[in-house]
Amino acid sequence: MCAASGGVVDKLSEVVGSRHVLTDPEVVAGFATDWTGRFTGSARLVVRPADRDEVAGVLRVCQKLGVAVVPQGGNTGLVGGGIPYQGEAVLSLTRLTYLGPVDPVTRQVTAGAGVTLTALAAHAAEAGMDFAIDIASRDSATVGGLVATNAGGLRVLRWGSMRDQVVDVEGVLANGEVVGRVVGLPKDSTGYDLAGSLVGSEGTLAVVTAARLRLIPAFRERATATLAFDRTEDAVAAIGALRVLPSLTSAEVFYDDGLRLVCAHRQVAPPFAESYPVYLLVECAADVDPTESLGEIVETLQGLRDSALAVDESSRRTLWTHREAHAEAINALGPPLKLDVGVPPALAAEFEREVRSIVTEVAPTATLVLFGHLAEGNFHVNVVGAGDSELELTDRVLRAAAAKGGTISAEHGVGVAKARWLELTRSPVERALYRAVKHAWDPDGLLNPGVLVAGSAT
Repeated sequence: MCAASGGVVDKLSEVVGSRHVLTDPEVVAGFATDWTGRFTGSARLVVRPADRDEVAGVLRVCQKLGVAVVPQGGNTGLVGGGIPYQGEAVLSLTRLTYLGPVDPVTRQVTAGAGVTLTALAAHAAEAGMDFAIDIASRDSATVGGLVATNAGGLRVLRWGSMRDQVVDVEGVLANGEVVGRVVGLPKDSTGYDLAGSLVGSEGTLAVVTAARLRLIPAFRERATATLAFDRTEDAVAAIGALRVLPSLTSAEVFYDDGLRLVCAHRQVAPPFAESYPVYLLVECAADVDPTESLGEIVETLQGLRDSALAVDESSRRTLWTHREAHAEAINALGPPLKLDVGVPPALAAEFEREVRSIVTEVAPTATLVLFGHLAEGNFHVNVVGAGDSELELTDRVLRAAAAKGGTISAEHGVGVAKARWLELTRSPVERALYRAVKHAWDPDGLLNPGVLVAGSAT
């Protein structure tokens, strides 16, 4: 653990107050480890500003003293992008919890970087609206982190990723200057999209302090079902058939090994008396009950072995538990190797088989659990017990995804975990542009060094 120098502590205390500059090694250690326990580093200190102006003051102090900064929200990331590794200062944004009034005309709201997804959704619900992004870590994940990673989640099929929900972003540069306006203009054609540059930037360009966000209708009715298949190909084809439903919101895939793990961990019953290789959880949302229209399409699906339709909210939550509790149940086995990859959906079944073959070959005694967002060809590859084979597994799986025209990260970001593999999907010209953009925004390399752009650390 790097000791905090008195000069830095004193200067930061002048900005945020001494209560919000944390230096106790045991307390600071909690900010230097991710929630899975997989990524651990060391922090000089933790500073907790309350608003944009305090963030700016903190960054001015850090730039003047040459202190690198790692912005951190709910610490629910999965690629080590919010963890300090070389004694940086952690800039915790959890106190930036401002929620502005919902604009009923534009259906927009301004949210501080520290607002949790659950709080944002509840705030929107009070105005009869909803927020499109939904992920299993909703109680801890924050707006700043969702913006920084261009988060996806359970409803991308219908509403798109975080980038599609962002109207504008307010951020603070490493020198303390503020960029972005969160006034919510529906149209603005005045040059470069700076907000778009910050979405997915993983804290490397500026510290996100607030975002102006689009809201969606809060639908009154839902229809939820788990569909059983023998093959991933059949599940992919089912999504194609179900897409005729304008109410289709989610299409989540998981497999029998993962379902059994979740049922044992959560002590819940499986959806069927018999086990099947592949499960597809689908949900429709509308103002008029979509159950009948969903059922009509389900009856026509080729390769369908069985189906379980939620009859009330309790059974709906149980069906969702089968999918959402995967990460929790896997993590209970031990710190997993987690890879978030995407391929063209038409190649999803082929990729699934290839991943299983790779794990069997490289780490035959390891436990593999796959699940993900099948409509986007997005698989979460989880391997527990791979030991010294983790690096080879990572390399093989990421190369397999890239070879199919896919991505090494569909929604979790690059972080430090995948920075060395960015070359698989970004050309030398594109990577040079990344470095040029990084230098233009953060010329001293003080913001999240080593994240996303390999070699950007000072």
